[in-house]
Amino acid sequence: MQEFKVTYFFDEHHYVRRFIYVESQQMAERLIQSERDQYISFTDSRGIYHELNTKNVRVIQISEYQRKK
Repeated sequence: MQEFKVTYFFDEHHYVRRFIYVESQQMAERLIQSERDQYISFTDSRGIYHELNTKNVRVIQISEYQRKK
C-alpha cells in the first residue's frame, strides 16, 4: 500500500488535508473522482473529524506521501 496526501482547497487560504492508503496513484485518482459532489467524512492526523461536501471544493491535489521516520 502507498500513502497519498489529498488536499481539498476552498480558496487560496482555506484547505483540508487527508491521507489515504491505496495501491497506486491511479486508484487514488479513481477514489477521489468517485467522491465527486458527495459528502465524505474522515478523521485527520490530529484526530479531528471532518465532514466535507466535495461539491464546494475548487481544487483537489493528490500526491504520494513519504512519512519521515
